[in-house]
Amino acid sequence: MGNCCNPTPRSLGNGHVQASAPVKTSDVTLLPMDTRPQIRAQAVIKRVRAMYDYKGRTPDDLSFVKGEILDVLDMDSDNADWWRAKRINSNSIGFIPSNYVTDDDENKIESQEWYFGIERRDAERKLLWVGNEVGTFLIRKSADNKAYALTVKDLNKETNEHCIKHYKIRKMDEGGVFIAARRPFKSMMDLVRHYMASADGLCCRLEKPCPKVPATVPFKQLEVRRSQVKRIRRLGHGNFGEVSAGKFQNSVDVAIKSLKPGTMPPGAFLAEAKRMHKFRHPKLVQLMGVCTDCEPMLIITELMVNGSLLDYLREKKSLERFPFADLIDICAQVAEGMKYLEKENFIHRDLRAANILVGENNEVKVADFGLAKEIKVDDTNDGADEPMKFPIKWTAPEAAFKREFSTKSDVWSFGVLLYEIMTFGRVPYPSLSGQEVLNKVSGSYRMEKPSSSSGLFHCPDSVYGLMLNCWDRDPERRPTFEHIYHFFDEFEIANEPSYKDVFS
Repeated sequence: MGNCCNPTPRSLGNGHVQASAPVKTSDVTLLPMDTRPQIRAQAVIKRVRAMYDYKGRTPDDLSFVKGEILDVLDMDSDNADWWRAKRINSNSIGFIPSNYVTDDDENKIESQEWYFGIERRDAERKLLWVGNEVGTFLIRKSADNKAYALTVKDLNKETNEHCIKHYKIRKMDEGGVFIAARRPFKSMMDLVRHYMASADGLCCRLEKPCPKVPATVPFKQLEVRRSQVKRIRRLGHGNFGEVSAGKFQNSVDVAIKSLKPGTMPPGAFLAEAKRMHKFRHPKLVQLMGVCTDCEPMLIITELMVNGSLLDYLREKKSLERFPFADLIDICAQVAEGMKYLEKENFIHRDLRAANILVGENNEVKVADFGLAKEIKVDDTNDGADEPMKFPIKWTAPEAAFKREFSTKSDVWSFGVLLYEIMTFGRVPYPSLSGQEVLNKVSGSYRMEKPSSSSGLFHCPDSVYGLMLNCWDRDPERRPTFEHIYHFFDEFEIANEPSYKDVFS
């Protein structure tokens, strides 16, 4: 290889060459090369404000604190969870989780600290958290999406128990909003400021917005390195393998499922995991990432602190204190998650209390959706002595006999899950083996309405009627999860109006 500083000879033809004239360099001044990273001016897509603190997980993340203002430079359509952003007063650039920020617009209702894009039941659950004092509030869209609602935590002076009050916020034709017609306001912000200064007919004065809990942030890439994941404590063992609580990058709490070697083909599982990784719903346990480079394969999900719904219900049964309204709320939450999967044309295949996970304040989420699709099933066990790999007692006849799984077979399983919830975790078909269950339900046999001689629980006729509808022999006659969700979401716990009136 030649020296790039030597003059290059010029060919004269006939094999002769003429040397080039020497280059005079005495008058040339060579400057040192600038090796600093060059920051190119980039167009700002929008300006956002941080709703929470965020500590970067990787070197290309941008850390920030609550209230900090950032400029968004890139919103990757292939990964809407992460945006490329820049601090407004520096050249620091990196990735930020999109669900940690909101538009920096003080006139936009959705950008306010007191606005929550959630439904009524979720609003009640958040406000009833133990740490929230009387007067804690939030504003949300009303059920018909045509107006807003103010939801407030109050104290029932007769029972000395906390309760939730709802007030409809109406819009005026000429602009502005009001709760009481006698007291109109130019904006929602003016309304909130007024009722934070004075109750003025509400159940109490508004004290502070309900605290917001950061949503789960999925990893940027589905496949992660094993060295990034650390197991801390064993949580249990299921059909798929061992489950542990752990950390990702020593900072993010996660659940780690270690699949039994040979449980499922890596290629088929990875293809299914890619689809599951894109699902985003507050009632689904978020798939964070996977490790498929070698056995055992790892599934990394968000951590739910109170474990499975089955264990949770049995613990509550032993304590003999669990309001019936909370059972209905759990049913509504599960149905909401399944409604999302139904809309996505995704079949769960293994819906039961053991695969519903519980967080804080009775929040539940659907877990292990889709995993049963690629599992290597041993369905020869009759369920008499050994735990079944194939959940026969929860499986619709057409799925058990003909492997015809569908959303409607998930609805059948939901009916059995209802039985588990209403009985605080009782085993369905307690006196029958798995094979006996298959033989009987393929005919006209159905479980009787759950009852308790001790009075610990009761199952309303309307709920049992829904169970029977879920167990219809004809899959097409079973209800949709959309219908089931609205059944429980609108279930009347007490004879009280949906919204409170404001008194003078």
